[in-house]
Amino acid sequence: MDIDSCIWLMLCATGVMGQFQVEPLTATVLTGSDVLFTATVQGTWAVMTWNVKGFLVLTVPRNGNVSSSSKQFSASFCSSGDTGCVAFTIHNATRMAAGEVICTVQGDYGSKSVWLHVQESGIVRIKEGNMTVVQDQEVEFHCETSAWFPTPDISWTLNGDAVDKILYNSTNATSGNYFNSSSLLKFQAVKDSTVVCLATLQTLQNPISSSVHIVVVPKPPDWTVLIAVVCSFGGCALLVLLILGIIFCYKRKKEKESNYQDEMTKRVRTQSQLSGLRPPGQKQGRVNASYATDGQTSVATSDLTDGGFFQKTTSNTFEMPDAVRNNEMEHGYRSTYNSVDADLRKHRHATIV
Repeated sequence: MDIDSCIWLMLCATGVMGQFQVEPLTATVLTGSDVLFTATVQGTWAVMTWNVKGFLVLTVPRNGNVSSSSKQFSASFCSSGDTGCVAFTIHNATRMAAGEVICTVQGDYGSKSVWLHVQESGIVRIKEGNMTVVQDQEVEFHCETSAWFPTPDISWTLNGDAVDKILYNSTNATSGNYFNSSSLLKFQAVKDSTVVCLATLQTLQNPISSSVHIVVVPKPPDWTVLIAVVCSFGGCALLVLLILGIIFCYKRKKEKESNYQDEMTKRVRTQSQLSGLRPPGQKQGRVNASYATDGQTSVATSDLTDGGFFQKTTSNTFEMPDAVRNNEMEHGYRSTYNSVDADLRKHRHATIV
């Protein structure tokens, strides 16, 4: 260890070493902004230097002109005639300047380190744009941010009121040295509204935003319920009509059967009454007992007497009286056999000798 180092350690141990401080210890600015660091030195000093990210960018002599390597860096005394305070400024800060900043006071003071953070804002847009929706329809909006550093905080407002975080969710992704984000918002549209997506950083005085408008139109009539009700009533009505039709047809059938039976009964009664009203001395038709088939040459007939016997008219043919028929006709079946007698007479031939 050399002599100078030993002296420096001894001064530190005894507290004789000069003191100075740099403020702020951490500075966060937005890209393009100016950042100011202040070094306050107690005692007498000769030269002060400033290093940014390991590079000497500026030298400040206590007595003399400030020497700078770039117009981006400058230094001056905080007030005229006060050499104990030096203001160091980084103009138009970029992310290239972000990092450790070291202030060194030559002599017995040593060096102090502070940190610079540079943030960068990007683009914000709502992908869907303006839209027209039906009342109570659920809508979705995607807010996209790109070229931000670091990741921005995303929030939503609806008609000027903050949206609950439960209604949206956000995701982040990196693209090179930048961050991209996406946020999805879902809600039910009930009236015309303005939706705003906001992205912000610590260094932004006002968030960067994108807004869209929603036009809500009334819902068209819901005919589903009406159609269902009409169909239900229509089905019930058809069922009732079908039942009534079946009952009506059944009654008609019963009435027809009853009428037919009554008619038949009336006809039988009428025929019986007509048969009973025939005069007692009226003669009824008789079957021609002397009927002979074609080809028969010897056919003999005789006149039927009132007693029901045939009178012999030829010497070769004898005729028997139709006793059965006479008996039946005597017992009230005269009307039934009248038609039969008429038919039989058409096919029988009588020969009188």
